[in-house]
Amino acid sequence: MSPVTAVMLGAGGRGYKAYGPYAPANPDELQFVAVAEPIDDRRDRFGDAHNIPPERRFKSWDDLLAQGQMADALFNCTMDQMHTASTLAALNAGYEVLLEKPMAHNLIDNVRLVQTAEQQGRLLQICHVLRYTTFFRKIREIVQSGRLGRIINIDHRENLIYWHMAHSFVRGNWRNEATSAPMILAKCCHDLDILTWILQRQVVRLGSFGSLTYFRPENAPEGAPLRCLDGCPAADDCKFYAPRIYGHDGSGFTLNAVTYEPTTAARMKALETSPYGRCVYHCDNDVVDHQTVTMEMSDATTVTLVMQGHGFEECRTMRYDGTKATMQARFGGQGGNKLTIRDHLSGATEYIDVEDSSASGHGGGDFGLIASFLRAMRGEPDDSLTSARASLESHLLAFAAEEARLNGSVIEMDNFRKRADTLAESIVH
Repeated sequence: MSPVTAVMLGAGGRGYKAYGPYAPANPDELQFVAVAEPIDDRRDRFGDAHNIPPERRFKSWDDLLAQGQMADALFNCTMDQMHTASTLAALNAGYEVLLEKPMAHNLIDNVRLVQTAEQQGRLLQICHVLRYTTFFRKIREIVQSGRLGRIINIDHRENLIYWHMAHSFVRGNWRNEATSAPMILAKCCHDLDILTWILQRQVVRLGSFGSLTYFRPENAPEGAPLRCLDGCPAADDCKFYAPRIYGHDGSGFTLNAVTYEPTTAARMKALETSPYGRCVYHCDNDVVDHQTVTMEMSDATTVTLVMQGHGFEECRTMRYDGTKATMQARFGGQGGNKLTIRDHLSGATEYIDVEDSSASGHGGGDFGLIASFLRAMRGEPDDSLTSARASLESHLLAFAAEEARLNGSVIEMDNFRKRADTLAESIVH
């Protein structure tokens, strides 16, 4: 069996670190034959890792797609604002597409992408990697088995550690809706997808509250400059002081975002002009730093999703209360991935460690996602397939939650879904 050939659009953290390594680890399944990436170092780093010749290393996605179809599949890991145009062009060129989440940064384009893929008969799979983890598969198995009884209420928390919030959503690429997407879409379409997948129920209505509360100019220490290195008087006491987070040797997604040179001197120099050297209270950020979404499912189960960016560790925590038992779950953070089930009748408690031996990120979900995509390309069945149509629901929920937050309203989801389809149809025609 020959490997699937693929091109990569966007060779940053997700393209290079999360998905790229699958090919050399599984050379009989996947081979990258071209890359498009505007940053020279990233483009050459990916090209060198996959033995891509210089003439197949492009500075932009449109330059690559102008060559015609060069492979079987296309991995789209560009920035959110580029997703729609690049994916539509890829589908029109004949590629089967694996698209990083979120699909698109606005409601109408999400629907357009799904409709286009279906009309052309192309595979468009979305990178909702949590479906492919051993951990969330286990939760789904327990819930669907009836072991907890009828599910009455769910509490699901997406806890960002404080420095990740500052790095990605205050200083970084996802800080501003105009250049990215609402926080509930950019960070939590994962969670909305996994909740509906586990429950196998649709959301009937929802409401939402939240705001950008902390990372604002009025909360800056007295005398704080626009950039940390410009003589900040609070340097010794500020946990967000840029040299404290970035000014040291080593690698990692935060450090590499500043510069790929793994030295303290190079990073300190970069912080003089890099967006990551800005004071967190003086950035052009406008996405929320905390948000709560409350949902009612079609079987009357109530669900609360909390996203907050002020945690002491990065983890997702969950509680499922059923008529027979309660399950508490923890994904990531200190202590690993754990489930605890307490039976109402017997009082017995079961502790379950759910570790994944996979070397890939998101608890094995990154590689599991690619394996699923390749199976779909070979025509093999996969019950976890995150097709564009299946993933659209989580995006609709995110946009509805943002509308509810901004307007102080309760959104009836049937009406919202119909409205989205109508708007998309009016643009297409």
